[in-house]
Order: sequence, then structure tokens, then C-alpha cells
Amino acid sequence: MENEESKSHNYGLIGKNISYSFSKGYFTEKFRTMGLKNYSYRNYDFQDIQDFEIIVKEEEHLSGINVTIPYKEAVIPYLAVLDPVAEAIGAVNTIKPTEKGLKGYNTDAYGFKTALEPLLQKQHKQALILGTGGASKAVAYVLGQLNIPFKFVSRNPAEGQLSYEQLDEENMAAHSLIINCTPLGTFPDVERKPPIPYRHLGPDHLLFDLIYNPEKTAFLQQGELRGSAISNGLKMLELQAEKAWEIWNS
Repeated sequence: MENEESKSHNYGLIGKNISYSFSKGYFTEKFRTMGLKNYSYRNYDFQDIQDFEIIVKEEEHLSGINVTIPYKEAVIPYLAVLDPVAEAIGAVNTIKPTEKGLKGYNTDAYGFKTALEPLLQKQHKQALILGTGGASKAVAYVLGQLNIPFKFVSRNPAEGQLSYEQLDEENMAAHSLIINCTPLGTFPDVERKPPIPYRHLGPDHLLFDLIYNPEKTAFLQQGELRGSAISNGLKMLELQAEKAWEIWNS
């Protein structure tokens, strides 16, 4: 029987086209600085969520999993139980093996809220959420907690959502907090950006981009040019990663 010191602890990230991912480098460095020699972190990059079952069955000593685009919602049917926050959001980014099976959590909400709150000013009373994927659900959950009304913006808007074409000067002025939850502008496609009317941005706006690579996306650059406050997603990612670590070790 293995003692705790010699036992391997394997962690990983599931996603699609994730060679650029933050998590592997972050946790690998964390294990190194903490002197955790039998701890490893790898990327599980696959094209179909059904491959998740193979990883769970074949990977030995699996201690924790992170989830990124596009599987934060698709992974839920493979889990035995959801933490109440993950259930309320409808998206999972952290999985912990338990005696009752795999349990899903959402630490994106914690990371986003903790990163956003110090940036908020009195004028940030309404928000636009660009994109409608799994990450946007955590953002919406947090804005609800903070009593900040919001509208989703989508290329294919559902009822109650806005299209990018509807973002006129009035809408932009009314929504001074704008959060990019789309992958537009992620390395290497750094020239891309959400198609909002940037000419209507000004000093009252706060632009928050969940992307962290590059450090300053084309979306954020456009806001900065017009005097808007800006923030990328790095602090949020660090916070959600530490919260995941806390969950895995609790």
C-alpha cells in the first residue's frame, strides 16, 4: 500500500485547443515552489466531451480537474453531484473526485467577483455581458449578487438579449460596465475583438476582459484609447485557481 508521501497526485485541465492554457503553467510552478514532487498537472485536449469518460477511467491517482471552453456546461451530465453555486450558475470549471463520485464546482464566480469589486465605481450601475457561453453564466451570477442589472449580447440573441447591431450610443452610455466573455482576441488571433461600437466608449466605462493572453487585448486597447478603465482576466484566473486548490485539498 502506498504511503501518502510516495503517492502520485495527478491534476489536469479538460478543454479544446488548450495548448495556450494558463492552468498547467500555474499549477506546475505552484507544485515546484511548494516542493510537491509527486504532483503533476497536464492538459487533456480533446475534440468531444465523450472522451472525458476515458480520462476518468484510465487516469490513475486523479486528484482534481479544471474545465475550460467549451466544456463547462457539457461536462455536467458526467458528474455525480454539483455544488450549490455550480448548480445555480449551470456551469462547472472545477471537479473533485469524492467517495460519491465526481463533484462539480464553479470557482470562476469567486475569481470574477473578487477581481471585479475593487474596480467598481458609482457609475457602474448596468452591465453588458458579451457572449453567452459557460464563463458568461458565472459573470451573470456575480452581477446578480452585486445587484448590477445586465444584458447579454450575442451574435444570435435569444429573447431578452441584445444583438451587437443594437448597441447604439444610448445603450452604450447606459451600460458603463462591459465584460468580454467571448474568446475573441485570444492569442494568436490578437487582432480580433467583439464588434461593439467602440467610438461610444468614454472615461465612465470599465472594460473587463476574461482573456489574459495577450495582456492587453484589442478590446481593452480600444477602451484605453478612449479613457476607459480596463482589466484583463489574469487576476480572476489566479483567484479561481487558488479556490480550486482549496477545494481539492478540503
